[in-house]
Amino acid sequence: MQKREQSKQGGASGGSATPAAKRGRPFGSGSNSAAAAAAAAATSGDSVAPSTLLGPSLQVHSAFAEQNNKRIVLALQSGLKSELTWALNALTLLSFKEKDEVRKDATPLAKIPGLLDALLQVIDDWRDINLPRVLMKKPRVRLLGTNSTVTGFGNEYETLSSGDSVPQPNTRSGSSNKDASAQKIATKPCPSGWWFEEDGIFNLDEEGRAEKQQCAVAASNIIRNFSFMPENEVAMGQNRHCLETMFQCLEDYVIEDEELVTNALETIMNLGPLLDLRIFSSSKPSYIKITEKRAVQVIMGMLGSAVRTWHCAAAELLGRLILNPDNEPFLLPSAPQIYKRLVDIMSFPAGDAQAAAVGALYNLAEINMDCRLKLASERWAVDRLMKVIKMPHPIPEVCRKAALILENLVSEPQNKPLLLAYENAFAEMLFSETRYSDTFARILYELTSRPSNKVASARGIWGM
Repeated sequence: MQKREQSKQGGASGGSATPAAKRGRPFGSGSNSAAAAAAAAATSGDSVAPSTLLGPSLQVHSAFAEQNNKRIVLALQSGLKSELTWALNALTLLSFKEKDEVRKDATPLAKIPGLLDALLQVIDDWRDINLPRVLMKKPRVRLLGTNSTVTGFGNEYETLSSGDSVPQPNTRSGSSNKDASAQKIATKPCPSGWWFEEDGIFNLDEEGRAEKQQCAVAASNIIRNFSFMPENEVAMGQNRHCLETMFQCLEDYVIEDEELVTNALETIMNLGPLLDLRIFSSSKPSYIKITEKRAVQVIMGMLGSAVRTWHCAAAELLGRLILNPDNEPFLLPSAPQIYKRLVDIMSFPAGDAQAAAVGALYNLAEINMDCRLKLASERWAVDRLMKVIKMPHPIPEVCRKAALILENLVSEPQNKPLLLAYENAFAEMLFSETRYSDTFARILYELTSRPSNKVASARGIWGM
């Protein structure tokens, strides 16, 4: 339709030509503000907050990213704990901006070559070791990095001083150093060939795994923050590696860290108006081999989750994806399940859940006649749309969209028998809700005045 084409060109959500709204604001002002402040003190000498802001705020020099962009990327690629911590803290400050902050020079991701892939590699490293034991491959020989020093993750291998030598875990004698680290290693006997087994040098203890997980969450938080910047939307929306990593995190939402899943979902939703599912079958390099069908199944899984913020964001994501006609062949096969779940979400008392469901149904009802017929035949669909208007919903735009959905449904003659049962309710809304009286007047006109298909065909044949 014309409106959907305009929405596609404008990157809009909810069927309007205005830019899609971002969800909330970037993370960064929560419990990690103290750590961020310590990192900022090392990277910037100016920490004076404007008087108009509430709470602590940090000022980063505008030229910091340009002067240190290569160092940041190399630090992320190094895999060393100290370098990763510095780079993630610096990027968190560069990507975060208060809602009313005066500083306008937030660093876009597109200006730092290789940064997105380096951040995604931090998440992929955590994903590689996060698999359950039963799903991991059998032990294999690992030769990469056998001559490297320790990385700094975990407690089992502590950083050595300049005068110490690297301890060999598979030896019991031959070392003249009697420091604490050597004694600690000696208390844990290891079998010969330990370096080449699955529990060898590149597998971490529990604290090391926790630190890797924190790095992955921090990297996902930075990627999410960057997705709020218009300069990054095209670069991120066309990066197959980025989309595959985010969708993989959503696919394992049952066992994955909740904050990592939330960041991935928010990132994909921010890129929704520009997202074309055909990218998963394109010639671009693939890292995880996610198909269009698998991506839709991931969204359906999030739509059916018990976490309110997740299924609300998934409903909003569906409403944005369907604005692109190229995504219709992949989404419409799951339309019956989508309608059923969105109608269920409309029954929730939370206002944001109702708004997300109505917004998605509003875009879905405009695709074609089959969508309108299936939605009208869905049980409780009309009742809950009427309930959203009668309550009414605190946001008038949600009520307006619910009324327009009913108007779209009644425009199909085959839905007339189903909607005639609500004729009295429509008439009551016509006189009680003045803001939507025009819409319900058109609905009643369609129900009572528009001839059915049989009558129209008879008039054409017999000249009535």
